[in-house]
Amino acid sequence: MGIKENKNDEIYLHSILIIINGLVQGVGFRPFIYKLAHSYGLKGWVKNTTGNVLIRLEGNKNNIDKFIVSLKLNSPKASIINEIKIENKIIEHFTDFSIIKSDYTNENITQVCPDIAVCDECLEDMESQLHRHEYLFINCTNCGPRFTIIENLPYDREQTTMKKFKMCDICKSEYENPFDRRFHAQPVACINCGPSYTLYTNNKEINESKLIIKKCCELLENGYIIAIKGLGGFHLACNAFDEEAVKRLRNSKMRDGKPFAAMFSSVEILNEYAYLSTHEIELLTSWRRPILILQAKKALADSVSNGFSTIGAMLPYLPFHYALFKKLKLPAIVLTSGNISDEPIIIENEKAIVTFNNIADAILINNRDIINRTDDSVCFVVNKKQRIIRRSRGFVPEPIYLKYNTEGIFAAGAELINTFAIGKQNQAIISQHIGDLKNYETYKFYEESFMRFKKLFRFEPNIAACDMHPDYLSTKFVHELKIPIIQIQHHHAHVAAVMAEYNLDEKVIGIALDGTGYGDDGNIWGGEFFICDLENYKRITHFDYVPMPGGDAVINEPWRMAVSYLYKIFGENTYDITRQIFKKIENKKIEIIINAIKKKINCPFTSSLGRLFDTVAAITGICTVSSFHAEAPMRLENCINKNINDQYPFEINDTININTMINSIIKDIKNNIHPSIISARFHNTIISVIFAVVNQIRFETGIHKIILSGGSFQNRYLLEKTEKKLLDEGFKVYIPEKIPVNDGGISLGQLIITAKRRNKICV
Repeated sequence: MGIKENKNDEIYLHSILIIINGLVQGVGFRPFIYKLAHSYGLKGWVKNTTGNVLIRLEGNKNNIDKFIVSLKLNSPKASIINEIKIENKIIEHFTDFSIIKSDYTNENITQVCPDIAVCDECLEDMESQLHRHEYLFINCTNCGPRFTIIENLPYDREQTTMKKFKMCDICKSEYENPFDRRFHAQPVACINCGPSYTLYTNNKEINESKLIIKKCCELLENGYIIAIKGLGGFHLACNAFDEEAVKRLRNSKMRDGKPFAAMFSSVEILNEYAYLSTHEIELLTSWRRPILILQAKKALADSVSNGFSTIGAMLPYLPFHYALFKKLKLPAIVLTSGNISDEPIIIENEKAIVTFNNIADAILINNRDIINRTDDSVCFVVNKKQRIIRRSRGFVPEPIYLKYNTEGIFAAGAELINTFAIGKQNQAIISQHIGDLKNYETYKFYEESFMRFKKLFRFEPNIAACDMHPDYLSTKFVHELKIPIIQIQHHHAHVAAVMAEYNLDEKVIGIALDGTGYGDDGNIWGGEFFICDLENYKRITHFDYVPMPGGDAVINEPWRMAVSYLYKIFGENTYDITRQIFKKIENKKIEIIINAIKKKINCPFTSSLGRLFDTVAAITGICTVSSFHAEAPMRLENCINKNINDQYPFEINDTININTMINSIIKDIKNNIHPSIISARFHNTIISVIFAVVNQIRFETGIHKIILSGGSFQNRYLLEKTEKKLLDEGFKVYIPEKIPVNDGGISLGQLIITAKRRNKICV
């Protein structure tokens, strides 16, 4: 270590280099370091590189030690420090501490920061700063757009969509002042030099912020619909208490049944409409600001949640949101993605004006372009832990750190709820939520996002991972890359994704329960129990196979699966049963389905738990025809009587046989047992099945670590009860918190399996 005695005060100087890896760019990290160094009288410099942040320090050892402690404890709220390395250096006798020019000389990368909700300090500045009074694009180093506006690294203004806005003298002085909260805040702007909104309504343009807010309030309060350009795309908004307005929005979006999200003016107001735990409040008010699925306390308009006892709630995260609610006489508005049906959220002004012309009564655009479209993220809390349903704004592109080198791996993801992932060194960088690739516009979004990630993260794929399903468009996409390909079983990827999040690399009991996944035997899997590691898997057991009449048609018509299960159990007596329970399904249709099953016409076999949920939802009359993905399981969960603890019988031999359960459900229906009780007994049965299987596997193998994965675990009742029961019985349970448990996490599993296997692949 370089040590030199200071002759003046006889204090030994120490000289070190600190290397920091993590989310430390675009979050106010260098200004924080600058102020911290000055507070401890330290000399040296701080700079960004493509791979990390470097800090050079010289000074009294005690002060350096205090600096390091404070660095760890008080770093900016949106920063994430993954690693700190310290190297001793020879003293260079720095005369001050400075922020020096960024160094981007290699292909390593730092993390790109997700978008951050506007901070309290900026909201105060909206009231107090003359040049930002009621300015609707206010931001600083601690908040504002990041991923949605960045075109390339390094993260400098010229590489963002803010490059066309030349800073005024006041903003420039703030930008260049290391002691200012807006030092090197790339989107920094004010009334005089920044982006602006324009509201189009009744063939008129409104450009003044105050008048825009006033008009938006007037429209929303009077039952009109507004298209609003947000952070990662357009939203459609209306009065959350006006049934006619919500119905009109639902019809215009061609969204028959899926619940809408609502934005509430404050957490205090939200507390009047939903039950809130401490953990839910923390997540709602975090800088990520996701939509959170909450248990409803007080109703909005019926068509918002559309029969569900939950609310998809979020809080304001843009300056515009706060300015709107400050004047709005409504405590909540519907704020749903600005798209049609299953297409991607719209980001272009021109397209929005054309698309929403016949939907919205006014369209609010701005002249700051969106580069990376991002939907609002969706989460829920179970057992005091964050669970992600849709990972997008506020989370992406924060990477998952892994044990293995992932450089050059492209993981294509699944077909539904798609994300892809790229590998950079030991990072897995997962894309924002893409959606259903069967939709042409969504597939184009997939291709566009892949190219953006290649450019932004200096990524060049040399091997690709994809699903085994031959017809997935994600699989076809990787074949066009002309690089080696590894095909990975869908449910192994589900389990591996959770292992990757927790950096597990050992034999585990893997449970993958969902709707659809292509199996090794050509059947449709979805009720799977494995012993597996990151490289291989062994299928221990599964739910009994049953025909899927019409193939994917059963997803939209759950009654088809019900007929299939009933015919499997009751044979020709099925006709009598269906006439009793399916009052709205024509007998002719049921006859066609049974004949198809008999003749094995387009009836692939499935072991899917999702299809079993569909069956019970249909048999009980809760949902015979679905208007959106997974509606039947969601409505079955929604009606549970949580005071019921009993269950139905089942059998476990080589496979899991639930014939006796279905038989018992039919008896309950004939005895007029309420669907809420049947739903509870069914859920309790599935939980008991899970425990019985894993308990037997533990007895035979000694393995006690369990992975819960697959879209069925978005069911909060199933997840909460299963996790608690397994923990109570001494199992170590792993459930994802950083990635979705549904197919949005598949790409991470594909990537980590490929990283583990590729050294053994002969390319």
